[in-house]
Amino acid sequence: MTQFSLAVHGGAGTILKKNLTPELEVQYHAGLRAALDAGHAVLAKGGSALDAVTAAVCALEDEPLFNAGRGAVFTSDGQQEMDAAIMDGTTRAAGAVGGIFGPRNPIRTARAVMDRTDHVMLIGPNALNVARAADLPFAEAEYFFTQARWDALQSTLKMRADGVEDDDPARRHGTVGAVARDMQGAVAAATSTGGMTAKAPGRVGDTPIIGAGTFADNETCAVSATGHGEVFIRYTAAAEIAARMRHAGQSLTDAAAHVVMHDLAPNDGSGGVIAVDAAGNITMPFNCDGMYRGMVTQDGAFKTFIYREEAVN
Repeated sequence: MTQFSLAVHGGAGTILKKNLTPELEVQYHAGLRAALDAGHAVLAKGGSALDAVTAAVCALEDEPLFNAGRGAVFTSDGQQEMDAAIMDGTTRAAGAVGGIFGPRNPIRTARAVMDRTDHVMLIGPNALNVARAADLPFAEAEYFFTQARWDALQSTLKMRADGVEDDDPARRHGTVGAVARDMQGAVAAATSTGGMTAKAPGRVGDTPIIGAGTFADNETCAVSATGHGEVFIRYTAAAEIAARMRHAGQSLTDAAAHVVMHDLAPNDGSGGVIAVDAAGNITMPFNCDGMYRGMVTQDGAFKTFIYREEAVN
């Protein structure tokens, strides 16, 4: 059993390897490492898994390379709508938001819903009111705009106008997330996303759905998912991993691999998960070309990955 463990992801459906320049690759690894640093700093001081995943996801939301917060994609009408969720494995308390715009860090708004209300999920203006009441920082549209995301929207809309849809997973999904086990043995999960490029206004994916894209329970595991959200919802992907551990006695690795490879993959469920169990074991399976991901434990060995090759330390 490890003292503490942390894993992060910056989304499955990575940039195609042929389009990944050495400079961009360095930036992606640096973004993952920054998130690991933020969460590790909390855990190494004896902080909670809940605070660690919050800090890690905030770092990912602040990095415009990833599809969450500052780097969120655009809907079909040129707006940005963000979803986020967080869950405490000790109490099963959870907070989630859907379709929000304005808070610099949507995950902090989800945390405020959990900490300051009797509800699990809020959407729209009422979610923003909770963020304001918690004195969370907001930003104008210019902060969230990235040219690459805008260009991706225009490209996708043009393809649709021409009657073409490609299967590039980078257009279909992108999410950030973190899972952790702290020194007290508690686990937590947090997930945040801008959704799918050119998604329908009002569309909400698996990220803020507890049990689909986000789940945590000290008796089993914490899970943060990234992928084709509709399929992850239909298969309650995150909770199914925990259920296999609880009821079938499967290990974290076996349970997560079964869900990702045998439940999701054959049913258009492209994507993956990161998960940590009560003993601090980490697994990060995915069924697509790649998944931005990284991990660290109390030994201080930071590892980040994009495709299936060896880690960058």
